[in-house]
Amino acid sequence: MSESTAEKLVELAKRRGYFFPSAGAYGGVAGFYTFGPQGAALKQNVEDAWRERFAVREGHQEIDAPTVMPEPVFEASGHLDGFDDMLVECADCGESHRADHLIEDNTAIEEAESIAIEEVEDLIDEHQLVCPSCGADLSGEPVDDFNLMFGTNIGPGDSSPGYLRPETAQGIFVEFPLLKEYARNQLPFGVTQIGKAYRNEISPRKSVIRTREFTQAELELFVDPEENDPDLSRVEDVEVRLYPIGEQEDEDGELIETTIGEAVDDGTLASPWIAYYLGVAQEWYERVGVDADRFRFRQHLAGERAHYASDCWDAEAELDEDWIELAGFAYRGDYDLSKHAEHSDEDFTIFKQYDEPVTVERATVDPDMSYLGPEFGGQAQAVADALADLAEEDRSAFEGEDVTVDVDGEEYTVPVEKTDFSVDEVTESGEHITPHVVEPSFGVDRLLYTILDHAYAEDEVGGEERTYLSLDAEVAPTTVGVFPLMDKEGLGERARDLAAELRAAGLSVNYDDSGAIGRRYRRQDEIGTPFCVTVDYETLEDGTVTVRERDSTEQLRVPVDDLDETLTALSEGDLAFADVDGEPVEEE
Repeated sequence: MSESTAEKLVELAKRRGYFFPSAGAYGGVAGFYTFGPQGAALKQNVEDAWRERFAVREGHQEIDAPTVMPEPVFEASGHLDGFDDMLVECADCGESHRADHLIEDNTAIEEAESIAIEEVEDLIDEHQLVCPSCGADLSGEPVDDFNLMFGTNIGPGDSSPGYLRPETAQGIFVEFPLLKEYARNQLPFGVTQIGKAYRNEISPRKSVIRTREFTQAELELFVDPEENDPDLSRVEDVEVRLYPIGEQEDEDGELIETTIGEAVDDGTLASPWIAYYLGVAQEWYERVGVDADRFRFRQHLAGERAHYASDCWDAEAELDEDWIELAGFAYRGDYDLSKHAEHSDEDFTIFKQYDEPVTVERATVDPDMSYLGPEFGGQAQAVADALADLAEEDRSAFEGEDVTVDVDGEEYTVPVEKTDFSVDEVTESGEHITPHVVEPSFGVDRLLYTILDHAYAEDEVGGEERTYLSLDAEVAPTTVGVFPLMDKEGLGERARDLAAELRAAGLSVNYDDSGAIGRRYRRQDEIGTPFCVTVDYETLEDGTVTVRERDSTEQLRVPVDDLDETLTALSEGDLAFADVDGEPVEEE
């Protein structure tokens, strides 16, 4: 889509109530947007469609966790130390910019986020990049890591530090000890959440594409890596366009058009779980209005992949000749649950029952605390815990007279006789395992923009230019517009009654009696309303109305008595407009 059309879309979004910058009366604030009546409705419809496919149909739970969480949560998750973007500040005007974005915008490099800071500084010098705000030379300016989390305090006085969550996932992970009970300790099970997340972006841009407050729809699937596999037969024939690492690194690399089944068989998709969710996501994105010809899945390069992820793919859509991330699909292993288990006093494992009891040798210690206490003081219990861990990991360490353990970088030596080390045969009925996590994480705001972008169209009707949004009826904010031909002689009253009847039938209705009928059609076209109903004098005579379909502008006379059933079937995709039983009306 050309830049001028992109500008038209943003202008339409503001004029028709989809989205606009927040707090305009006070000069606005970068990175925050308000979704108007149409945008809020579209957003809700998209979220409902996601919930139906990724929660309800998959049989997963849904939770709603707080958006503010205490600091220890993010110490455990690694966000305090590693949730950074690269910042470069202009020495002349003081404006801050994302260094990797500057490189991507001004060079042929596509994924600068994966490049080391030192190399980014060299690229700024090499390409003589300048400040987008004032034009000053940025060569020689340092590039620093900038943590993206919004900090806050919880409670008054000597309050506890907290943060606005940068992702909804941690709200699921920290509640795992309870959530596993709700799932009856049976793997696999999934937990979903749709909610706000916050990132203090260095340079928000492209309207709702990159903001500081946004909505995520995430699924955390907990699996036993040795036993749980997805049913790939459900998605094996789904056609996808993949952009794996090899093609990205090849100068002549191209998208691979294949099926999920073929990509798994040839090793392009190494994780069956990621393959499964790519297939599900492909069908779902098309369902809500993403153009499949402007959509792909791109594999993360090694440098951009999160340290906990063994593999990760992004769903990307083409906007304005640029590819933007819509969702990430990561195999996170046991990183998250292990970290929270390490930093808390809770159990983040699940007991896995064996088919039959097994007898094993188990090394244990029962340290003499009357010795460890006087000898090591406050570190006595930590030494005892370290001895227990060492017995499990390396029983040979107890073969001498003394054994040495490391506690926080300091070594402690204990006589073996004081550890009560022993190896005994025990019969076990199962074991505690830490589940692995598969995570499909969707950005809702970016998807909303993509749906509008891919639905935006211009044509000519009756010699006049027309702009319309070809939104799928499932997600369109308004299903039907209801108009009286004129608001007189009972037409307005009948049209208002009809609008109320359609609302009672569960349809989203916009009533409009202002201006010429053609102008009312154009307003609904720009909003993306799939169908319009006009009440005229024939309605009062024979009980029929004119139903107009948005994209084709074709019109049919349909009995009012059948109208709610007809519109419901059309909006749910159970009936095509060409198959509606009605009398054709001359087009506009």
